[in-house]
Amino acid sequence: MQKIGFLGMGVMGLPMAKNVVQKCGLPVLGYDVVQQQMDAFREAGGIPVSDPAEIYKACDVILQILPTHPIIRNSVEQAIQYGKPGNVIVDLSSTAPDIILELYQQAKDAGMFLLDSPVSGGNPMAIAGTLAIMTGGDKEAFDKVKPVLACMGSPVYTGGPASGSVTKLVNNMIGGAILVAIAEGYAFAAKAGIDLQTTFEATRGGFAGGPMYDNKVPKIIKRDYTPGARIAVHRKDILNAKHYAHKLDIDTPLTDVVLHVMDWMNDNGHIDEDQAALVKYYEDKMGVKVGREETAD
Repeated sequence: MQKIGFLGMGVMGLPMAKNVVQKCGLPVLGYDVVQQQMDAFREAGGIPVSDPAEIYKACDVILQILPTHPIIRNSVEQAIQYGKPGNVIVDLSSTAPDIILELYQQAKDAGMFLLDSPVSGGNPMAIAGTLAIMTGGDKEAFDKVKPVLACMGSPVYTGGPASGSVTKLVNNMIGGAILVAIAEGYAFAAKAGIDLQTTFEATRGGFAGGPMYDNKVPKIIKRDYTPGARIAVHRKDILNAKHYAHKLDIDTPLTDVVLHVMDWMNDNGHIDEDQAALVKYYEDKMGVKVGREETAD
């Protein structure tokens, strides 16, 4: 590896890119459409570029974490068009498996590698560099970029192309069910009139507890819906899971419930809030307000 490129400096991408800059020991070129994010990337020691084509042409490892399938597809196709044989394109986004398989073949035909390498852990773990990273594709390409991925978290090779994407769907189906259960449980607690902070302290050490519980419940209690992980992104994964389940000809009843709640959030203007805001669905259905905003002394 000589140069690394990083495309996408959002809530997840910027801290991930910073960790690569600070840990990998190689020049890291970066691009985002928001100048403020580019400025923060520069302050961390990265090399901002004004045109993503500069990354596609100059870098032999290209990392991207992008929001929508059209943007993801366009970026990979541009990387193939401008890049050279042997380059490794690492898609850290949550991309549908069928799209990954299509793009993987395009990259292979051009003598390049595409790894589907979605991540999990949200903004706090992106900052800490402790993300779960699930990577599918050619093993030789994974072995080449594993040290770079390790700058952002714990990479695990999941198998052939699209296996990382399917693994991420499993992760987010389970995660979505847990998030909806947390929201329902705390709306239930509020309706019953028990203290939410005491409930959290009493339950966090039990089976209900865990990293997601510790991250989301305090936000629910404080009514802090500043996005660390947006519902919109998670809903995209749930839609991908439903699409893939249809191809497999299987039912996913619990995931249907998760999608129903997220669809309500979308229809009622809350889709770009943090996953903790899922509690708003239950506030509406139960006629209760959950938690209260913190006020300055």
